[in-house]
Amino acid sequence: MSDPSLSSPFFEFSPQKWASFAHSSDRLTLTEEDISRCLAFNDRISLDDVRNIYLPLSRLIYLYYISRHDRSTVIQQFLGKSMESAPFIISISGSVSVGKTTTARLLHELLKAWPSKPKVSLITTDGFLYPNAELERRGIMNQKGFPVSYDVKRLMKFLCQVKDGIPNLKVPVYSHLTYDVVPDKFTIVDRPDILIIEGVNVLQNGADYPEIRNRVFISDFIDFSIYVDAEEEYLIKWYVDRFLKLRENTFDDPTCYFHRYAHMPESEAISLAKMIWQAVNHVNLVKNILPCRNRANLILRKGAEHKIESILLRK
Repeated sequence: MSDPSLSSPFFEFSPQKWASFAHSSDRLTLTEEDISRCLAFNDRISLDDVRNIYLPLSRLIYLYYISRHDRSTVIQQFLGKSMESAPFIISISGSVSVGKTTTARLLHELLKAWPSKPKVSLITTDGFLYPNAELERRGIMNQKGFPVSYDVKRLMKFLCQVKDGIPNLKVPVYSHLTYDVVPDKFTIVDRPDILIIEGVNVLQNGADYPEIRNRVFISDFIDFSIYVDAEEEYLIKWYVDRFLKLRENTFDDPTCYFHRYAHMPESEAISLAKMIWQAVNHVNLVKNILPCRNRANLILRKGAEHKIESILLRK
């Protein structure tokens, strides 16, 4: 019988084995308070998790970063001229409610703490969603978060410009309170050394956008890609838990898109959250997100309570 590991494009490690890859010079400077600021809704990560999982990941990314720098030096020597240093771009993808935001924030804190103190920027692709009015006009409001709901051309233009070293680029801001892009509000990205871009769609390529084939895509700009993975039964539970937590506080705000659900009985809120998951998030996961998983350089596979159970590194 053949060894199934021989057909896998990944090395797979337990958390214990992964923790052994930490470099002796690596020191965790984050406190419990720092970590708590990184946590998204209902995510749970301890100092030990950060030390054993994310600190070695920071070291691995550092090695990729140095390798990319060395390759750039070779190209400059070959061309006989200096070039603007393009930022190293890291993507973080995965399903809704899997914990992408927490992973992105933790890496942001760890990478900027490298001895070289690189300038690190963090954005999400949510700002490149079409505004709700445009989604309504196109009749695709029920596909929000699907590839078709993003202004891909605008996102591609941003990525081209950031790679070209153009300063003070404006990234649209998305509000989870109003569930919409905020008019005339932007995050400024000013020639970072490292850019972290988080979103469900950042591993997609030309096969996912047949209407604009033969052009560049998000994945063409990525230097290191991470996919945060979990079984759908956990994703549903985390999504429902988040929905209920938001219902307790955020939904009470009259400006909140989901304000009408603020005083819904808990049993009805749970049913509604599960219905939204099945109608929208499940379809997007199966059709658009999961098929991209094996394109990642690294997969963080979570079990119950958001605990990392295994790490898969592309060979």
